[in-house]
Amino acid sequence: MTTSPSSPSRGRTGRGRPPSRVLDGVRLAVTTLSVLPVRAGRVDRSAAAVAMAVAPAVGALLGLILAGVHEGLRALGSPALVAAGVTVAAGALLTRGLHLDGLADTIDALGSYRSGSAALEIMKKADIGPFGVAAIAATLLIQAGALTEAGPWAVVTAWATGRLAVTVACRRGVPAARPEGLGALVASSVPLPAVLTAAACVAAVAAAAVPGRPWQGPAAVAAAMFAVVLLLRHTVRRFGGITGDVLGAAVECAVTVTLVLVTLA
Repeated sequence: MTTSPSSPSRGRTGRGRPPSRVLDGVRLAVTTLSVLPVRAGRVDRSAAAVAMAVAPAVGALLGLILAGVHEGLRALGSPALVAAGVTVAAGALLTRGLHLDGLADTIDALGSYRSGSAALEIMKKADIGPFGVAAIAATLLIQAGALTEAGPWAVVTAWATGRLAVTVACRRGVPAARPEGLGALVASSVPLPAVLTAAACVAAVAAAAVPGRPWQGPAAVAAAMFAVVLLLRHTVRRFGGITGDVLGAAVECAVTVTLVLVTLA
C-alpha cells in the first residue's frame, strides 16, 4: 500500500480539479463512516488524513438524512418516541452499527481493568460482555429520549459533532494502539489547523440547533469534545493509543452528549 500522495500535476487531475488524494480522502470518509454507495479510491495515510479531516461533513450529511426521517415520521403523525426510535435505528443502519460495536468493545476493555495488550485482546473478541451491552442499551435509550425533543438542526449538529470526534481523535500527537488496523492508518494524521477548521464549521452549524439560543448548540459541541478528549486520554493511558473501536466509542459519546445538551430546556 503506497503512502505517498498522488501527484497534483495538471495532467493528472485536470485544470480546476482538486488533487486525486482529496477525492480519495472524501471517498474513504464516506465509505468508512457510512453505507452510502460510493466507490472506494486509494487507501493510504495521505487519503486517511483527508478522510478524517472531512469526517464532520459526512456526519452532517447523515444528520440531514436522519432529520428528514424524524421530521417525516412526525409529520405523518408518528408518536414522538416511535419517531425517535426509528431515527436511532436508521442511524445504526446507515453506519453498519460499527460505532456501536466500537463503543461496546471499548467499554468491555475498559471495564476489565486490564491494560496494554491484554485489554486489546478483549477488544478483538467477537462477543460482547455485560459492560458493552449496558453501554449500547444506555446510549440508544438516551439518544432516543433526547430525539423526542430535538429539532432537525439539533439532529444535524449531533451527528456532525459525532464525526468531529473522529477528527479530534486522529489529530497529530495521538498514537495508535496497534501497528496495524484502522487506528494505525488514521492515528495522528490530522494537523491542528484542520481540526480547528472542522470544529469551527460544526460550531457554525450548531448555532441553528436550538431556536432562539444560538449559543447552546456551540456550547454542546464544546462540551462533547471535552468529553471525547477525556475518553481519549483514558484510552491512550490504558491501551497505549487509539484503535478503530475507540473511534467508534468517541463517535457515540459525542452524539449522545450533544443530543442531551441541545435538548435542555
